Amino acid sequence: MEASEFEDVLDEWFIESLTAYKDLHVYQLEHPTQVIEWTSGKTVCVAGYGSSKNQLLELRLPLKLFAEENKGLCAERDFKLLHGGFSDGPVGCLRHIPASRLIVTNDGQGTDLQVWDLGGDDSDVIRRTGTVKGRESAQQCGSRIAASPSSSPQVLHGAESGSVQLTQLTSGQSLYKLETDTSDPLNSLQFTSDAVFLAGCSNGRIYMADTRVSAAPQMSPPPASSGQSAVWWTDATADPQQASCRVVRLSSSGHAVVSDLRKLGEAVCQAQLDIHCSSDNVTVSWAPRRNYISASGFSGVVDIYDTRDWRIELRRVQPLFQHRGHEVSCKQADGCDPVCITAHVWHPERPQTLLSTASDGSVHVWDWVEPDSKRAESKSEPSILQDQK
Repeated sequence: MEASEFEDVLDEWFIESLTAYKDLHVYQLEHPTQVIEWTSGKTVCVAGYGSSKNQLLELRLPLKLFAEENKGLCAERDFKLLHGGFSDGPVGCLRHIPASRLIVTNDGQGTDLQVWDLGGDDSDVIRRTGTVKGRESAQQCGSRIAASPSSSPQVLHGAESGSVQLTQLTSGQSLYKLETDTSDPLNSLQFTSDAVFLAGCSNGRIYMADTRVSAAPQMSPPPASSGQSAVWWTDATADPQQASCRVVRLSSSGHAVVSDLRKLGEAVCQAQLDIHCSSDNVTVSWAPRRNYISASGFSGVVDIYDTRDWRIELRRVQPLFQHRGHEVSCKQADGCDPVCITAHVWHPERPQTLLSTASDGSVHVWDWVEPDSKRAESKSEPSILQDQK
């Protein structure tokens, strides 16, 4: 792209962003990351995935983002590095342990986990404090991790459906093992309550189990899909105060299927998204307490969709909103791969705020503006977590 053409595209997007965003802040990492994890409502942890030594960083988001009034008078407009450390290998998965200063990581290659102390007011160093042994896996792939919402520090982890276990961090004791007849590679592990969890497999299967009992897990087969050998990614809404939750499965061919947790084999609605992917960095995620899902990893944009527009019949849908900031602001050199989103997350408490990272090391935190028509619908329609009558 010629310099003048790049400047024109950037200027056009900047003008669009004035009305498309309530807030938009940018940070540049020395090396890109595939992991973003909230450690509090104002701080996140990121880590590199290079083949050798990688940084682990805890960043505080710009305080201007959280100013309710007189944002222009807020002096804190930049990300701030709070704590940092180094990992001897790549970081392919990272989870924060609730109500603690601990994080757990996996290198994306083996099944063992690394435990880290994020430090506190008296230290700005992130230190490795231990290792959690994983179950052997036939696949040469890394473990997925889910932090237990219980008061005791526990992690659910495994690389395959047949190698998932719950481990007590303080003692290293194995508290639960998922027993299945298959060894399907996992794309997600997620608690939906204090004890119930979902294991989402890359072939579209979902196992649901309860760590309090030794009963066999419930298994939901993959959704019917026209894509050959489709890879699937899974996410679930989770709120212990609600009677049920929804599960979304997204395939590499762009087929998205929403199911109720109580009837995983039945589709509540579905849609064909205009995306295709061969990347491993796909993220599909429910917005907190909302009807929106977001998807990334297919290109240099983050797409947001409104599932209220989806039907039981499969049809093509367009995104409600696209964050194109990473793609637009990266001046691609001739012969280089185009920038691609490597991860994104919703803020746990701010329903319009997301954080996204890209392959060029850019980090964006953005508060998007709902289209006027959708804003009116959001005020009148119930949350997706509420039972349909």
